[in-house]
Amino acid sequence: MKSWQDIKESLKLKKIDYYIIGKFLGTYVYAIVLIVTVAVVFDLSEKINDFIEKQAPLKAILFDYYLNFIPYFAILFSSLFTFIAVVFFTSRMASRTEIIAILSSGISFRRMLWPYFISASLIAAYTYVMYDYVIPDANKKRFAFEDKYYHDGPKWYGLRNTHKQLERGLFAFLESYSTYTNTGYRFTLERFEGSRLVSKLTADYISWDSAKHKWNVRNYYIRNISAMGDTIIRGQSIDTMINLSPEDFSRRNNAMEAMNHRELNQFIAELELQGSEEIKLYRIERYKRVAMPFSTLILTLIAVSLSSRKMRGGLGIHLSLGFLLCFSYIFFMQMSSQFAIGGSMNPLLAVWLPNLIYVGIGWFLYKKAPK
Repeated sequence: MKSWQDIKESLKLKKIDYYIIGKFLGTYVYAIVLIVTVAVVFDLSEKINDFIEKQAPLKAILFDYYLNFIPYFAILFSSLFTFIAVVFFTSRMASRTEIIAILSSGISFRRMLWPYFISASLIAAYTYVMYDYVIPDANKKRFAFEDKYYHDGPKWYGLRNTHKQLERGLFAFLESYSTYTNTGYRFTLERFEGSRLVSKLTADYISWDSAKHKWNVRNYYIRNISAMGDTIIRGQSIDTMINLSPEDFSRRNNAMEAMNHRELNQFIAELELQGSEEIKLYRIERYKRVAMPFSTLILTLIAVSLSSRKMRGGLGIHLSLGFLLCFSYIFFMQMSSQFAIGGSMNPLLAVWLPNLIYVGIGWFLYKKAPK
């Protein structure tokens, strides 16, 4: 049995480790630059007419849009880029019999994985930090640019029969709401103490006063209920502050991408209080921000185990099998997320189930890899 000193000595980085780490990170960066460049070219060709039509300044296009588009796109597919990088340079090492030489020198396959996992861990940590500190602010600027220079106009729509719990014991109901005028019709506000209704406000409509940052309630009727009897208050207009804003009705579908971890957790807590069905989407996003960086390690194990064997057909076979596994992982992730949104699966399980399954696939390929 090896002593702790022997284990530490075996894990000490050697020249071959630095060689693999350099190849790994270098190919990863090269893959990102290449694919992001292609993505920017296609995106620009699609949107150039809108930019010209709306007279978007060149400075805004470069610094407000593409400077924020690039990190978002790169991190979104970071696991895929990692997989491509590992398959590419490991297959070339195998075709040049470098893998055989490494294993013949007395280094075990398990030990050879050490520099791979060091590199993958660095990328996973970098991805996690980017998700929290860079991507949310970048997306806010990118969304603002798209709303100004790309989208056809302000998006507005009407909502019907909206129920929200604003805080514990306080419930709001709107028969309809227009995001164009920020006006809600047939408004009801009910306050409960336990299961007992203590106050109810009804109004013809409410409208948002952007100057006061308050709701103006028109033609209202308030009924206060107590053991001593009911009291009725009527009025034409009153301003009120409640835990509700126009953004709650007009929030874009990908608004979660502009929230850091703290903002996301805070918003999830608000949705829990309101009992909103949207909460599943935001929980999935929260869990993905941990699961996706972790998948970098899983896909690295699969990529090394798959591409370290010298095969007839070389790089082409490795890339074909690798892409099949990688895209099946992405497909499975999307499919399980849809099950969670539909309510048939717990969001935490839906996000982590692909990782658990592909850990098993990675372990199987590792056992079959050349030793």
